[in-house]
Amino acid sequence: MKTFLSTLVAAAAITAASVGGAMAQASVSQAELINNLQGLGARSTILNVDQLRQDVTVKISQEASEDVVNRNQYLDYFASLPNFSVEILFDFDSAIIKPDSYEILGAMADALHNPVLLRDQFLIVGHTDAKGKREYNLELSQRRADSIRNALTTVFKVDPARIQAFGLGEEQLRDPNNPDAAVNRRVQLLNLGPMP
Repeated sequence: MKTFLSTLVAAAAITAASVGGAMAQASVSQAELINNLQGLGARSTILNVDQLRQDVTVKISQEASEDVVNRNQYLDYFASLPNFSVEILFDFDSAIIKPDSYEILGAMADALHNPVLLRDQFLIVGHTDAKGKREYNLELSQRRADSIRNALTTVFKVDPARIQAFGLGEEQLRDPNNPDAAVNRRVQLLNLGPMP
């Protein structure tokens, strides 16, 4: 059976040849994704994503600061969940996914359709760098996480009940010493365990 990834590789190659610009990260394999995303077994993580969004918004408004130095990191429990970070490219200041990133989305979809992960639910977490206002970055990362979820559920036919999207903006920088660095712009896919 032909995988979504193999179907899209040719299309992505043609698009990449005809469209210049930045390239997405090196190839991500389905095997890498599965290896990193499995492991919760029967344990399920229940998250109220709407409450998480509200908590982040309140935190930003209470701090009322753009300073990234000594900013409290939170949601560190995400790190304890099986997860995988990828770079998905978007048009500037936009939630439109660049064609070069569809190969990575295809690998993600293939992994989610794999029998090893088929019963699990996932959270897409969008991150930005610290350029711009915190509130704006939070909103932009949510739109981008929603775009990825939409692509996975429509183009790649992943069951929408299995995927939630959460934008975290610049609140969890990968490299807080270089807040504007590209490494901070990423998407995490987290395994929350079996569907309830």
